[in-house]
Amino acid sequence: MLKEFKNFIMTGNVIDLAVAVILGAALNGVIGSFVNDIAMPFVGHFTGGADFSSLKFVLSEAVIAADGTITTPENAIAYGSWINAIINLVMVGLVLFIIVKGYNKTKKPAEAPAPAGPSEIDLLTEIRDALKK
Repeated sequence: MLKEFKNFIMTGNVIDLAVAVILGAALNGVIGSFVNDIAMPFVGHFTGGADFSSLKFVLSEAVIAADGTITTPENAIAYGSWINAIINLVMVGLVLFIIVKGYNKTKKPAEAPAPAGPSEIDLLTEIRDALKK
């Protein structure tokens, strides 16, 4: 069983997957920084500086005691954070698309497969017919 596990772990697919996960985690920081530090300021500029994270639908207000402490916290649906997450997802998807498209342009085009010749049966038939003559 240990030998089977070793063979499983050492196959190319598992190693490739491990490398992809590690690179994906490292790329996550780069793409997150690009989205938050470069792309989102443009989105904020074109939306008039709107910050969606503060948008919410309050179901019940917070109850505040006379001394200023909150006895019951506010119950709200924070749909603004969800909008920010969707914008973030679209931006990350766009950046990944651009990266993959650029990577695919650097790869050599696949060679065309060799034209298929006559099958074995056709060749044997030709040899048989040639021997009959």
